[in-house]
Parts: sequence; structure tokens; C-alpha cells
Amino acid sequence: MDITSATALWGAVAGLGLYHGLNPGMGWPLALSTALMERRAGALPQAMLALGAGHFLSMLAVLLPFALLTVMVQWADEISIGAALLLIGTGLYLLIKRDHPRFLARISPARLGLWSFLVAIAHGAGLMLVPIYLGICAAGAQDGAAFRLIGGNSAMAVLVALVHSAAMVLAGGGLAAALYYWFGLKVLARAWVNFDLVWATSLILVGAVSLWRFA
Repeated sequence: MDITSATALWGAVAGLGLYHGLNPGMGWPLALSTALMERRAGALPQAMLALGAGHFLSMLAVLLPFALLTVMVQWADEISIGAALLLIGTGLYLLIKRDHPRFLARISPARLGLWSFLVAIAHGAGLMLVPIYLGICAAGAQDGAAFRLIGGNSAMAVLVALVHSAAMVLAGGGLAAALYYWFGLKVLARAWVNFDLVWATSLILVGAVSLWRFA
């Protein structure tokens, strides 16, 4: 794949990670509250790493099945269109049904890794990476390296999930650290955003952009 396409696709992987990290629904407020309750700064990175691990596993849980599907190169366009429609459908569902899944409330915040995994699955976070991941596979296949790419598609899924989750931890951890050390919790009361609405809209937008290339 050419350097421009590679930079754009991997930039999107990292950019979505930053977006997920800044979204409080992915857990950085829990990391902040853990540090405040334990009254030690070291609890903050520990909590963010637990959140990042859960997020990473949730990305893999979504990407790996699509990684196996990329073996069917002749159906690559149909798989991409189906993934985009699934993304749009999830966004529309979240716009209509605003309530968070009740089973998430039964998980102790102390189990941050499990909480992060289930929240990311419930919110369809991994679905946002699917069109980008398939784009990376498609771009790689165009340069004659299709068989090598197919052979390493699972490794590519791991790398995409890893880059994305690292960006998520950096963004969420950075914001939580800024609030912990400098700004304080009062900033949240003045600058809160309806991230549920932004999240659902962004799912639809990413899916629509993915479909646009087939128009």
C-alpha cells in the first residue's frame, strides 16, 4: 500500500483510539475516582492499564472474526458493506434506545478490565474499527501481497487493536491525570457533553463514510 493510504488508515485507527479514550463512557472517570478514593497517584495508571486491557480484548473479539472472513477475498466488498450497515444499525439503535445495558451496573468498578471489555462490546466500539481494518486489508491486497496478508490477518487484527487501545489509554489517562493534578472535578460540571449522542452519531458517520466508497 502507498505511504499516503497507510498513513491515513493507521491515523484513523489511532484517532479513534484517542476519541474512545476521551469519551467518559469508556471509563477514564472510573480511573480518576479510583485514584481519588485511594488517595495515591499510582492508582491512576494502574486503573487505566486495566481499562486498556479490557478495551484491547474487546477490539480483538470484534476484529478477529472479520480477520477470518478476509480469507474470502472474492467477498471482500460484500463483507465491507455488511460491516458498514451493521455499524449504522448499531448507531441508530443507540440513538433510539438511550438506556445503558443494566447488566453493566452489576459489575464492580474494581473489576475495571472486565467492565471495560463489556462496555466496549455493548457500545459497539470495536465495530468502528472494522471498516478501517478491512481497508488496510484491501489496500495490502492491491499490491500483490494478498496471500501474505491473508496469512497474517490475525496478526494485523492484533496490531490494529493494540495501536487503537494504546491511543485510548494515552488519551483517557492524560485527561484523567490533568483533572487529578491540575483542574479538579469542578471542570466536569461546567464542560460536560452528551457523549451518548456523539457516540451514536459517530457510529452512523463512520458507517456512512465506509459505504460512500462503494457508491
